[in-house]
Amino acid sequence: MIQDISPSKLFNTYRPDAKPEADSVIFFFRDGCAAVRLSDSPEIPAEMPRFRECPQDVSYIYLFTIDTCMWFLPSDPALEPPAGFTFDKIRFLRDQNAISGKLAFCLFTAMQLAGWYRDNVYCGTCGSRTHIGSEERSIICPACGRTIYPRIIPAVIVGVTKGDYLLHTKYANRAGISYYALIAGFTEIGETLEETVAREVMEEVGLRVKNIRYFASQPWGIVDDLLAGFYCDVDGPDEISLDTGELKEAVWIPRNEITGQPNDFSLTNYMMMTFRDGLEPRA
Repeated sequence: MIQDISPSKLFNTYRPDAKPEADSVIFFFRDGCAAVRLSDSPEIPAEMPRFRECPQDVSYIYLFTIDTCMWFLPSDPALEPPAGFTFDKIRFLRDQNAISGKLAFCLFTAMQLAGWYRDNVYCGTCGSRTHIGSEERSIICPACGRTIYPRIIPAVIVGVTKGDYLLHTKYANRAGISYYALIAGFTEIGETLEETVAREVMEEVGLRVKNIRYFASQPWGIVDDLLAGFYCDVDGPDEISLDTGELKEAVWIPRNEITGQPNDFSLTNYMMMTFRDGLEPRA
């Protein structure tokens, strides 16, 4: 999965006094896009802006460290990236295999933090301008004392099974995405993850489920969520009633015909391959 970057390691301890070094990555973010430099050759990896290429007289916000390389965000969101770097959709770069899994994970994580800093310049309680906390990763309102932490949204990925069959779906209104996925959805207020599983399956394909069992989790910074993967079994009739507002297709596919997604970054693909190989947790 995308977070499996071994032997590299993410260090997300907050370091408010960290200063960029020459090789530190500077993350430029605009509307879901990151500034990258792509080569015409697929053999040459994508490059990120380095501090040595960026203005030295402006301030930068420390994000995290990967191995020994620190990542920072310009404190001024209007700062332009160095010449030669262009803004590209991170999801597009991932889906086109234009970047490595490690870089995709870094970009997703950086984008999640960048969006949080951008969206909390002003306090949502009193409207005062906020400042960055010095003791922990937080944003603080000096007027009313509100402390704001990074937002992490719980969501589920659901592998619905029927014996040796796994339910595959395709999203509606997702132009350019032709591969299958699994049922997914966000947890509602007052709802457990298991209740989310049962509700999402009923809403999207009209099926009742039983034997809901946890499998694995995954950070997915592109939409600020933490995904929890579950398998479950159909409880009763297996006839699909499709919610065409969410999905355009839902089909039962046997283990030996499962092909998965174009890359192995996602929990969805991991769950598909786990079921294909007969390694999913059993009730």
